[in-house]
Amino acid sequence: MDFTVSEEMETLIATIRRFIATELKPLEQEVEDNGFLAPEKAKEIFDKSKALGLYAMNVPENLGGAGLTALETMLVEEEFGHTTDILVRRAFGNVYEVLFVANEIQKQRWLLPTVRGERTASIAITEPEAGSDAAAIQTKAIKTPNGWRLTGKKHFISDGLFSDYFIVSAVTDPSAGSKGISLFLVDKDSPGLALGKDQMMMGLRGTSHLELFFDDVALTPDNLLGEEGTGFKQILATLGRVRLAQVGARSVGKASHILDMMIDYASNRYQFKKPLGEFQMVQQMIADSVIDVNAARALLHRAAWEVDSDREDRDWISMVKVHAAEAANRVADRAVQIFGGMGYCKELSIERYYRDVRVTRIYDGASEIHRTVIAKDALKNGKALFDSIPSGGWR
Repeated sequence: MDFTVSEEMETLIATIRRFIATELKPLEQEVEDNGFLAPEKAKEIFDKSKALGLYAMNVPENLGGAGLTALETMLVEEEFGHTTDILVRRAFGNVYEVLFVANEIQKQRWLLPTVRGERTASIAITEPEAGSDAAAIQTKAIKTPNGWRLTGKKHFISDGLFSDYFIVSAVTDPSAGSKGISLFLVDKDSPGLALGKDQMMMGLRGTSHLELFFDDVALTPDNLLGEEGTGFKQILATLGRVRLAQVGARSVGKASHILDMMIDYASNRYQFKKPLGEFQMVQQMIADSVIDVNAARALLHRAAWEVDSDREDRDWISMVKVHAAEAANRVADRAVQIFGGMGYCKELSIERYYRDVRVTRIYDGASEIHRTVIAKDALKNGKALFDSIPSGGWR
């Protein structure tokens, strides 16, 4: 494995870092105070990002994106972790890889407009009775002579207020288990689709988390994304990339950003006539945080390499999901402790980071679920995953 970064990627990362520092960071407190990003601000950062070629970077070049590899995408996503979720969505887009299987009609109606930033999608999988267990959904699509009729409900649909269509999972064959699940593209203005409440959360200010209700929504064959019955497989593949990028890489980025703040504060804040950083207990918290960040980053890069090599990546993604999320939580907790009373005040961003990272241990599969996946595969294979050395050894 060779994780050397090309000059082109170094330039791209530096550009993203500057963009976040100059264009997005100044908007963070406004979003926190108001609970939303003003439409004119959203358009402004979108226009600037698009002009720099920073929108939809995970999309293949033949579809209008930057065509980054998985590892390159993780390097970019780590930078995204330095700011808030809603600003990343507006500035850099949120094009789900599951859309890449779209047929020609779907490309023109949904995919390409999304890549251009003209349309926005949300994944609608989670249900009140099916959280981490995506195969237990109850939303149904009943076949008709003209297509399907969709009935059911979803919740915690991130960015649902802003999105104008949804990628919806539904049972099309109740007798087939997980092989009876299909995915559909459903426009927000479809008759029979109703928006429920926006679930207010302790963190992620500005990002809506909607309920969706489907009451006999008529769907045509053009609404079916991919082959009928392959929805669960598509979900697993898509959520794997989401977990790796939006949880793993962004958790590493968030933890790295918090660590920088901790080091700066410990170097300049004096107690008993000496910097906080000279106290051994503070040094221990900083050292543990450095270890957490770099261990999570190494695991993230290895998992991305597995993806790029077309190797079995499920366990690696689960390991990243657990370790990076929990590492970020530990780093944020230590930061509150080092900053003391001010770390608990809304005047500083530390308490916001503390709230924002907490959900990473829950969404896209709780830590407990991923630990079960890792353990079951280890027991089944009869050996530790790290025994799998790449052909040709390490570089």
